[in-house]
Amino acid sequence: MQKRWRFPPGLDSKLVARLAEELQLPLPLAEVLVQRGHKSAETAANFLEPRLAHLRPPEEIPGMVTAVERLHQALEKKERIVLYGDYDVDGVTSLTILGRFLKASGFSIDYFLPERAREGYGLSIAGVERCLATHHSELVVAIDCGTNSLEEATFLREQGVALIVIDHHEPAAATAAAAGAILVNPKLENDDTHHLLCSAGLVFKLCHAFLKRFPNREIDLRDYLDLVALGTVADIAPLVGDNRIFVRHGLKQLEKSHWPGIQALISVSEARAPFSTSDIGFKLGPRINAAGRLTSAEDALRLLLTENRTEASQIARRLDRLNRERQDIERAVTSEAEAWVEANLDFASQKSIVVGQENWHEGVIGIVASRLSKRWHRPAFVIGFNEEGWGKGSGRSIQGLPLVAALEACGALLEGFGGHAMAAGLKIHQSRFEKFKLLFEEVAGTFLEEEDLIPALHLDAEVDLTLIDHAWLSLQEQLAPFGPSNPQPLFFARAMTPLKEPRLLKEKHVRLEFTGERGRPLNAIFFNGALEDLPNPPWDVAFTIERNTFQGRSEPQMKIVALRAAQ
Repeated sequence: MQKRWRFPPGLDSKLVARLAEELQLPLPLAEVLVQRGHKSAETAANFLEPRLAHLRPPEEIPGMVTAVERLHQALEKKERIVLYGDYDVDGVTSLTILGRFLKASGFSIDYFLPERAREGYGLSIAGVERCLATHHSELVVAIDCGTNSLEEATFLREQGVALIVIDHHEPAAATAAAAGAILVNPKLENDDTHHLLCSAGLVFKLCHAFLKRFPNREIDLRDYLDLVALGTVADIAPLVGDNRIFVRHGLKQLEKSHWPGIQALISVSEARAPFSTSDIGFKLGPRINAAGRLTSAEDALRLLLTENRTEASQIARRLDRLNRERQDIERAVTSEAEAWVEANLDFASQKSIVVGQENWHEGVIGIVASRLSKRWHRPAFVIGFNEEGWGKGSGRSIQGLPLVAALEACGALLEGFGGHAMAAGLKIHQSRFEKFKLLFEEVAGTFLEEEDLIPALHLDAEVDLTLIDHAWLSLQEQLAPFGPSNPQPLFFARAMTPLKEPRLLKEKHVRLEFTGERGRPLNAIFFNGALEDLPNPPWDVAFTIERNTFQGRSEPQMKIVALRAAQ
């Protein structure tokens, strides 16, 4: 696919040079820091070495102080609490963090997870009724859901049950607070300091606020940071501010995790320390998610709560099998969806993708939507319909089209919807599917210009390949963890000619060599490069710099993202 090369803006060269000298960094890495807003040695140093002491005070979050006092009241009255969660990684890790913390603090705790197929996402009347029938409690704590659940909050109040909501989703005009619920949600106020937190981060903040108000020397919150990192990365939260601190320290905590379930998960996924966000995103997270996607998230929750190593190993192996089954289902649905798009979409005129079919498994439609959106760089919705004609859909977007705003314009055709700017879900009847496709395409056209449909390469800095060595790798790793809002730096080099003819790998990848440090060859890999029509060199090359470890040896390697004829 054609890409727009967006070169970095002109920077203050004296500022970059001063930062490079003070922090002992190569100039290109100093350029990256300046571009990302770190224009003094102090702020840059805090970014490179984020400390837990730099976390923002938890009391700043709306509803936090009130929630702490209500929880302490429940402890004094010996009320039984049920934690009502969600079935994704953020939901399950949040339940685990708060459950472990409250039990260590002397609370009496039960857990409840809704069933995806019967009760849907978050608080629902069906889910709440089953929760109350299963667990007799005076207080429900809803995590990763519930902000806009006014009907459910009213129902709980009528049953004499109090409700605390710990959530990070966008609030509607009428929230659960109207029925007396206590809402802990950073988006209730305009201050965006905590807006980027997922529920795992919010729950950690709640625990921190509780300990500040009611100290307990036997509890060390650092033990929970591996769980916070799991939830934050899996929920694709921006890795800046407090999230960056959580994940940097949480990845280190993974190496010495106290929880048998985490240890078993690491073993079965064959992840290796030092851990990165990729280990969570592609190895640990999908196995936790597999339970909630295909069956029930109960197994995932039991894995993270168990203290029995044998049980943890058994559950981890079961989740591993479920994940392989999920991958098979996902591949089948992806293949069918891609075939429909290729046969029916007019790429010259259409700016959105909406596909739907009976019996597409709702546990994988979000992943499939993400794949379609990335492949064709368009907002995409994938909808699976049941035998009664009701469909559940999941959408992923591109920059320029906020999904929730787009769905609001289509609201008359939908049974319900919710989510974020880049990811959202909906419910619709099959009889309105074709009208929804047409209307969503019309709405997409009001948000997106033609150039928005061409993916952009946001290049960070130009690099002399002879500078890339082991020291570079170590310094670059200080910019990690990489993810949303802090991507791995994308560098470029101009007018490059390979040392020898490209070598084909597995019929679709290309291996190259360029002149590196002290004239030695610098290896480069271009995944799927053989599927592109490569121009004759010299080339402009866009790439990241990776650590390639093979047979115990570690070497720098270029990972080519794009190349073009030199300009």
